[in-house]
Amino acid sequence: MFLAGRQDAMVIRRFTIAAIALTLLAIPAYAQRKQPTEDKKADKKPVVDEKAYKAALDRIPEPKEKYDPWSIAKPAEPAKKPK
Repeated sequence: MFLAGRQDAMVIRRFTIAAIALTLLAIPAYAQRKQPTEDKKADKKPVVDEKAYKAALDRIPEPKEKYDPWSIAKPAEPAKKPK
């Protein structure tokens, strides 16, 4: 009677270890499966109208002065070195 209980515990332990091992092996395959929501997002891309895009670019005014993003970090004129 006592021996049967130990054998049952060993069977349950082996079953649990096998179930955990199979789960760990299946996780990467589950992560690689294709998600159905990705297909729906790909189908709803807006159609780009090339003529409207070019017209929008033409409406952007040309700047009068060239923009210098480093104007704050560097002086406009180089400093003269004293001799």
